[in-house]
Amino acid sequence: MKFNFKSISFKTWLYFLSLALGILVILGFLLVVIIKPYYRNNRIQTINTISDTIESSLLNKTVTDKQVEDTARLLVGNNVCALIYNEQNKIIYEIDSLGELCIFDEKININDEEIVIDKNNKYIIDLLKENKMISYTPESNITGAEMLLYGKQIRSNLANYYLLINTPLEPVESYVNFILSQYLYMAIFVIIIALLLAYLLSRRISKPIVKMKNEAIKLADGNYDLDLKTDSFSEINDLAITLDDATKKLSKVNDLRQDIVANVSHDIKTPLTMIKAYAEMIKDISGDDKEKREEHLNVIIKETEYLDKLVNDMSELSKLQSGNIELNKTNFDLKDIVLDVVGLLKQLSLEKNIKINTNLKSVIVYADEIKLSQVIYNFLSNALKYSDENTTVEINIIDDEDKVRLEVKDEGDGISEEALPYIWDRYYKIDKSFNRNVNQTGLGLAIAKAILEAHKASYGVESTLNEGSIFHFELSKDYEEKE
Repeated sequence: MKFNFKSISFKTWLYFLSLALGILVILGFLLVVIIKPYYRNNRIQTINTISDTIESSLLNKTVTDKQVEDTARLLVGNNVCALIYNEQNKIIYEIDSLGELCIFDEKININDEEIVIDKNNKYIIDLLKENKMISYTPESNITGAEMLLYGKQIRSNLANYYLLINTPLEPVESYVNFILSQYLYMAIFVIIIALLLAYLLSRRISKPIVKMKNEAIKLADGNYDLDLKTDSFSEINDLAITLDDATKKLSKVNDLRQDIVANVSHDIKTPLTMIKAYAEMIKDISGDDKEKREEHLNVIIKETEYLDKLVNDMSELSKLQSGNIELNKTNFDLKDIVLDVVGLLKQLSLEKNIKINTNLKSVIVYADEIKLSQVIYNFLSNALKYSDENTTVEINIIDDEDKVRLEVKDEGDGISEEALPYIWDRYYKIDKSFNRNVNQTGLGLAIAKAILEAHKASYGVESTLNEGSIFHFELSKDYEEKE
């Protein structure tokens, strides 16, 4: 299998490896460039501290043996040699933890003068008397290493003292060289660990994503039975949940698409079959029989009208959903159009002996009167269609300050909780049957939804199985002021 250099697994592995290499480079830089000057400055600061400690001891009139012991331990512990002279250029205190490395008995260059401190101490003391403090960095003749020579005049009421301290500045050099010589082995070890950790982490990150990709391939092939569950990072889990939700919705859309194709095919094929059959009957049988011919022609006309209504409803729904239709808004009384719709459906209610109760208030609204009548007609016709005989359908107009609410309540079979979210979809049928009504195309609720959304009205349905349903919408009462 061809290796994918653009895969998330390889990219993640490469990024972590690059991070490890970057850290190694930074560590090497710190070893070579930073540690040496840092150590130098730290040594100078240490010598200043030692000097202050010795000065404090000399100025203290009651110096104890413990203080002398602590001072000696400080000097030895910090790898220095020190001399203290009195005003007669005599050594009153001496300590040496450097041995041959101490430069007090070496020939060194101070201010272009070559001196040996043990033999030319008067020169150094005169410098201290003149400058109070001196600091030089001569090189050792023995090791060639840079040394620090620090001197300070200590004035007291009883006498003056002259302190000289010497310490190497670069003992760290050998340590740095050793680290650098071992750095290659350290780097190889770190890279191996980084490679392993980067591989494990990249696998951890990429595995759920690769799994989701493979499941998505199944989805592209029309398989909606996917396993997108992961136990990974929260963002990947959220993505899996989102994809799982999208898959369920796509499955519903696919089912709906199949229903649409089946319903449209059925709704178009049935009238076409009947038109063809009755046309052939007129041609072969009833052509000379006026009464039968009229009967057969009426069937053809009804089926043609149904096809025309189906095409018109599909066209109107497409326009509404695409937003390419303008609403002809006017001021009108909502009660009036409800009464008009009740009158249009009176015959249907009589046929099923269904009583229509109205609880209506006169409320002026600003909307498209024809299209809103279409919504009310659809709500009421559905209520009558799905209600049993000898039941009651109730229509209410509720005046609620700046809004008006219209409800159509029936005592029909009701709608299951699972079906409720989909009843507004085009061609959705709860019983999945193809019983065709020449006065209905299966697009009524989808058209009502589009009209109400165009009016920016809220809408919904509340339903309980075997108890009935309540379809409703809320519309703003704002109306256009007449000049």
